[in-house]
Amino acid sequence: MSNQLELLLEKNRLWSQSVKDHDSDFFRNLAAQQNPKYFWIGCADSRVSANEILGLLPGEVFVHRNVANVVVHTDLNCLSVLQYAVDVLHVQHILVVGHYGCGGVTAALHNVRLGLIDNWLRHVQDVRDKHRARLMAIDDSARRLDRLCELNVLEQVLNLSETTIMRDAWARGQDVTLHGLIYGLGDGILHDLNMPVSSDNELLSRYDAAIDRLFVSAAR
Repeated sequence: MSNQLELLLEKNRLWSQSVKDHDSDFFRNLAAQQNPKYFWIGCADSRVSANEILGLLPGEVFVHRNVANVVVHTDLNCLSVLQYAVDVLHVQHILVVGHYGCGGVTAALHNVRLGLIDNWLRHVQDVRDKHRARLMAIDDSARRLDRLCELNVLEQVLNLSETTIMRDAWARGQDVTLHGLIYGLGDGILHDLNMPVSSDNELLSRYDAAIDRLFVSAAR
């Protein structure tokens, strides 16, 4: 066994013991149920950990992560997790969470070739191209990247809203709301991008308003 793995296992044992010292029944109760209210769709970036950022314990947030927090209608991995979260766990809030300084979004913005993942990041480039005129009107490159990170979140909320899973849930009256959030690596703060969606009837108006707010703030 490598020294690195031994170190990880030792850290796990210390963590487990510290949790049991604080609450001797914690793992027994955790094993008995999974009843999260929140489903987090986030980036695979190692600096963006859902439970830690939200201050929630294991069992309180259901998580799916991929590079650049993309929701694609042909991605059966993401859709399967979504379906389980909505139909089985009955989560009440779904959070699409991007982050500033995202490496995947940066590569998509600047056409950086990384290999196989370029095919995945084509989805983010589609977001870039959809909003190209307004993005290119932003002179500062750092602010342009920030806007694309935010736009990517809003587009993924839109994609999520259009899945059969969400449409079916809303059609049967299920109480589940989508949100778009962006995380600041420099300060650890989550920001709401103000696109809550609780039904397909309000989808486009919420999307248009959220997009307009981004570019109003970019012009200041």
